[in-house]
Amino acid sequence: MKQIKNLKFKVKNSGKGFTLIELLIVIAIIGVLATLLMVNFVGVRQRARDAQRKSDLRQIQSAMELYRSDQGSYPTSLPACNTTSLALNGTTYMQTIPCDPLGGSYTFSSDGTTYSIIACLENLNDNQKDTSNIAPCTGTTNWSYTVKNP
Repeated sequence: MKQIKNLKFKVKNSGKGFTLIELLIVIAIIGVLATLLMVNFVGVRQRARDAQRKSDLRQIQSAMELYRSDQGSYPTSLPACNTTSLALNGTTYMQTIPCDPLGGSYTFSSDGTTYSIIACLENLNDNQKDTSNIAPCTGTTNWSYTVKNP
């Protein structure tokens, strides 16, 4: 029993661990990479919403052309988005008018012979944006994209 009391354990330092400085450097690098990825992720989401806006405007444009083909003129107004369909005399040209991906609606104007539909793009560097910005888009946080009758 006496032998067990006098037994001392030695801790051997093998040098195989990480120092505090090394750990801090790795954490800093991971933080920088995470920040860069998050910034890029936000840009991807904006571009995806812009692609949805462009698709919505092309769908509305197709419905406008079908409407004009049947009725002889374009409608002077559009129904509210996501509520009712674009229909006349029993013919449905579009089941529901789409809303902007962030919840607003698109700007539509028509005099019966011409029309324009405006969406505000979030990506200011989009190569399909209008050459001069059109209201209601601000030009600082968003830029206009217009579809007109052919």
